[in-house]
Amino acid sequence: MDTNFDIIVVGELLVDLIGHEFRDELFRTHSFRRFQGGSPANLGANLSRLNKKVHLIASVGKDGMGDYLIHEMEKIGLDVSGIKKREDFPTSLVLLSRTQGTPDFIAYREADHYLFPEDIPDEVLKTSKLYHTTCFALSRQPAQRTILDGANRAKKLGVQLSIDLNYAPTIWPDHVEAMHVIKSYCSLSPFVKISQDDAERIFKRPILPEEAIQEILNWGAKLVCFTWGKKGSILWTNDGGKNIMPAAEVKILGDATGAGDAYWSGFLSAWLDGKDWKTCLQSASKMAALKLSLDGPLPEKVEL
Repeated sequence: MDTNFDIIVVGELLVDLIGHEFRDELFRTHSFRRFQGGSPANLGANLSRLNKKVHLIASVGKDGMGDYLIHEMEKIGLDVSGIKKREDFPTSLVLLSRTQGTPDFIAYREADHYLFPEDIPDEVLKTSKLYHTTCFALSRQPAQRTILDGANRAKKLGVQLSIDLNYAPTIWPDHVEAMHVIKSYCSLSPFVKISQDDAERIFKRPILPEEAIQEILNWGAKLVCFTWGKKGSILWTNDGGKNIMPAAEVKILGDATGAGDAYWSGFLSAWLDGKDWKTCLQSASKMAALKLSLDGPLPEKVEL
């Protein structure tokens, strides 16, 4: 393969139907707007906006919604050759409330988790610097086996791993299995992004950021970035490095959907540019603030 990629993103590409009016609950939401969604796809799209070369490995239905998603990815310059169309399953959909907090959502999962080892060839892994996925993507078979297999191969090839621990029991009800898979991935020395909500769902109790971070580092993570909403974010590395970054001042015009993906794209983009940890956190904070300041998707190109 002639093309070198900055990052391979593996996981769900789906349609987000987001409430038109601000409501905390879907029960009270009357109308919805269509957007390209899926945490890995959002991250890949944002990195493409930041002029990084992204290869997305995902699965959609051979239908109008799948065509829409591929079109949206192509429009911002993301490599779509790794997106497979499945004839037997429709494109996955998620309904979300529009809120400035964690949204209420229902996932209708179909094609997104039909990923197979041949979808992640070594020829592609060899061209990349990063390999990223999410808990949502890991929550169902055969994607779970496929992504873990790809991560192990990527690690052996010297590719830095990344994961968003966006665990939700509604998506992954088997908590015992989820913990086993999460710890297995973390043992491969990834960069880990986790929010306060994610941590409380993973550990099944209120937990201080420092305690959650230390536990994840003990599992084998190279670094843990803990996002703390309006309080900012905390970064600890496995060599003892610690950084705190206040949240950027922002007038929130949109909802919180996708803000975490925007944050992590800013962080990884700066890392790919060889920046230090403080600069990576600053880039992450700026990208999240930009997303929160917009009602709708980010522009096709972004400069921080």
